[in-house]
Amino acid sequence: MSYQDTARKLAAYRSQIEELREKMRAAQAAAAPQPVEDYPFTRADGEGVRLSGLFGDNDTLIVIHNMGRSCPYCTLWADGFNGVYPHLSNRAAFVLSSPDKPEEQRRFAESRSWKFPMVSHAGTTFAADMGYRSDDGYLPGVSVFQRRDGKVLRVSDAAFSPGDDFCSVWHLFDLIPEGAAGWQPRFKYSP
Repeated sequence: MSYQDTARKLAAYRSQIEELREKMRAAQAAAAPQPVEDYPFTRADGEGVRLSGLFGDNDTLIVIHNMGRSCPYCTLWADGFNGVYPHLSNRAAFVLSSPDKPEEQRRFAESRSWKFPMVSHAGTTFAADMGYRSDDGYLPGVSVFQRRDGKVLRVSDAAFSPGDDFCSVWHLFDLIPEGAAGWQPRFKYSP
């Protein structure tokens, strides 16, 4: 197939994906919000805070469910969020939560030059209650919460996995004929 024919075929597929995204947004908007408790967290500086306190002046809060500093995939996602954090935080509050202790979070965030806020959910049922903990351990994903009439409601969530819509690296690799070709993220790469 010629390059031009392939480009037209791919443009049609991308159009179908956009149509599916519109359907997904409509279904999400129609979903009944899930009331949640006001979970306790610990900030990276050691200060305690409740879920309701993470909103700041916003009505919407994006919480990243991160498996912690031992996961190179979660680090890959977080590195990407760091780049778009100013844009995200202009629309909604944004925080990354993990089971790591606050001092571990702080050191790791500094080593990666992360700018977004982090909280530890260690010792709480937050990850399990949100569906981001299994018998094998913690799971990566995102939950979106809103404050309405003094209540905290979860309005959406999505799991993370290699190739998902939440990490641009995979989509750029998709443009290479061989794709990711077995590539795995690392904490550091050789120069």
